[in-house]
Amino acid sequence: MRALLDTSAFLWFIGGSDKLSVHAQNVIMDLDNRIVLSMVSLWEVAIKVSLGKLALVKPYEQIIPQQIEENDIELLPIAHNHLTKIIDLPFHHRDPFDRLIIAQAMTEGIPIISPDAAFS
Repeated sequence: MRALLDTSAFLWFIGGSDKLSVHAQNVIMDLDNRIVLSMVSLWEVAIKVSLGKLALVKPYEQIIPQQIEENDIELLPIAHNHLTKIIDLPFHHRDPFDRLIIAQAMTEGIPIISPDAAFS
């Protein structure tokens, strides 16, 4: 199974946070699953770091590639069909990063691991 991490879930996972549910941890750690991270999440993290709204334990350019490689995370690029899907999304969520992650998950047919109830 492929599963798409939202930005919070990714950060909690690489930070070892107990905010990540046991179920989510099990899905991520199951070697039979393919964990996917959107380029949108990397963009969001970079913006938050640059604005001083997010502090990482190592510099962005070190920790992000390291965690992607160590955890064998597949990066999902932004494709035109993902952007097209946004047009049809209801406005349960107004955050542009989250809307694109939702559109990607719907287009790719993969579930999202997220603490955000609006994602469902």
